[in-house]
Amino acid sequence: MAQPATDQDRDARKPRAVPDGATADVAEEPATEAATGLDMVLVDAAAGPLRRLIPPAGTVLRFGAALARRPDALARRGGELARELGKVVIGRSEVAPGKKDKRFADPAWSGNPLLRRTMQAHLATARVAWELIEDAGLDWQDDERLRFTATNLVDALAPSNVPLLNPLALKAVIDTGGKNAVEGVRRLVHDLASPPRVPSMVEPDAFTVGEDLAVTPGAVVFRTDVFELIQYRPTTETVRSVPLVVVPPTINKYYITDLAPGRSIVEHYLSGGQQVFMIVWRNPDERHADWGLDTYGQAVLDALDAVERITGQEQASVQAFCSGGIITAMVLAHLAATGRQERIRSASFAVTVLDWERAGTMSALMDPEAVRAAIERSRKKGYLDGAQLAEVFAWLRPNDLIWNYWVNNYLQGKPPPNFDILFWNADTTRMSAALHRDFIEVALGNALTEPGRATMLGTPVDLSAVTVDSYVTAGVADHLCPWQACYRTTQLLGGESRFVLSTSGHIASLVNPPGNPRSTFQVAASTPPDPQEWLGSAETVKGSWWPDYVAWLGERSGEEIPAPEHLGGDGLEPLADAPGTYVFDK
Repeated sequence: MAQPATDQDRDARKPRAVPDGATADVAEEPATEAATGLDMVLVDAAAGPLRRLIPPAGTVLRFGAALARRPDALARRGGELARELGKVVIGRSEVAPGKKDKRFADPAWSGNPLLRRTMQAHLATARVAWELIEDAGLDWQDDERLRFTATNLVDALAPSNVPLLNPLALKAVIDTGGKNAVEGVRRLVHDLASPPRVPSMVEPDAFTVGEDLAVTPGAVVFRTDVFELIQYRPTTETVRSVPLVVVPPTINKYYITDLAPGRSIVEHYLSGGQQVFMIVWRNPDERHADWGLDTYGQAVLDALDAVERITGQEQASVQAFCSGGIITAMVLAHLAATGRQERIRSASFAVTVLDWERAGTMSALMDPEAVRAAIERSRKKGYLDGAQLAEVFAWLRPNDLIWNYWVNNYLQGKPPPNFDILFWNADTTRMSAALHRDFIEVALGNALTEPGRATMLGTPVDLSAVTVDSYVTAGVADHLCPWQACYRTTQLLGGESRFVLSTSGHIASLVNPPGNPRSTFQVAASTPPDPQEWLGSAETVKGSWWPDYVAWLGERSGEEIPAPEHLGGDGLEPLADAPGTYVFDK
């Protein structure tokens, strides 16, 4: 049974929940713990993102009943809205969008009397709607359900989305003689023709994998049905003896770690004298429906075995990203349980949640029947379609990832700008039905927080038994893996941890190369139980966290040895040049 929301809970949710522009400063607030978690994304992707846009009838009835019991609040909010709309009509309203609200950035929204009044009326109405949800005092479940619905409805109804009101669309009509409308309709029809049915964020031919993305030199030195293993060619005369094995997400393709030159994590590690190996997951289809957590856990062990054969080193460090981190943490617990933990020198977890207590909104937005139905849908198909995941991810940030491109692509008839991260995001992969089921079940039961509740390859998972040093990173504005949830990894693991809080959100916090003058990260000397206590003692460092990790890793990577002249070894010879073959699977 859901517990009533405390005042502290509601206060924590306000910055994330208020629609863009409802207050002057909301757009600058960071993400909070009440963000949409990976667990909910995996259920939504199977059930369809529109499911969460419509709250259950019971929630609507309880909301109405709560307001009926507080007629004074309803009257007060109605009066406030009427007075504000009166000010809007006579031109005396001071309602303004947030400083970072791009929807109303065009000067016409403030200079044109009609457009200014339309914008102010929308913002004032949105603010009152939000205040009514707060006044209702619903329990946490109903409160979250209404907030999700309100956020998406308010965003969709913004006047900036209306062709005849958006000044950018009107200017495009004049500039192109109406050709923008024809091109916009063509783009709309094309995007609706196949999943994901959202505006294209990048042109399909904007980049080519292996030519301008994923171009760091290397070779596939090991291959199984589940993955390929890339060994990258060293770029320094000497390298650290202990190799690094990178475990990418099982959602999307591996080359988020190897984007364009100058923006490649792998490239940076190589320049720091590391030996780098990369797991490249195969894109599963219905033939691989039974690939679950054990399958992927065994793949990580197989990769470690191959790296040991090639390098002759009995130890390796691992760095895992997002869902790859869940698998890796369970593998480390398996190694600890079987007395083989010494083969791991250090571990890094990037934007990875292992404790789902407040990482998402599964308990609020999911009922057991919805979860069962989602698992059954992927079971029947054999996999969770990557296009469905892409659609859900887009609706997590509708203003940035839906309506922004609605205006650009359809109202202005312009192609979206080329951006490597968005090209990677559009290069979707499937998730096997068994892995989809296993991830949801682990998250629902918060199974990694209690020893023995989850298993990996037949052994109970106890993360406290993992005593290797760990480096944990998170993004301050991450709505998928909130930083506070990522921070709790430092409390679950048994070894010494270094926690780094980067700028930006889920992906931008990772792709954060040195040289960006706006980049910073926060770090502290210790990791106390309370993330807010850690934040209070953390210092802000200018620049990227990449050099910090390379320095930390270097201290745990053994002595310097001559760089290998050839890739592969001990019977494992190059099978193909990087980026290999699995990355091209559609």
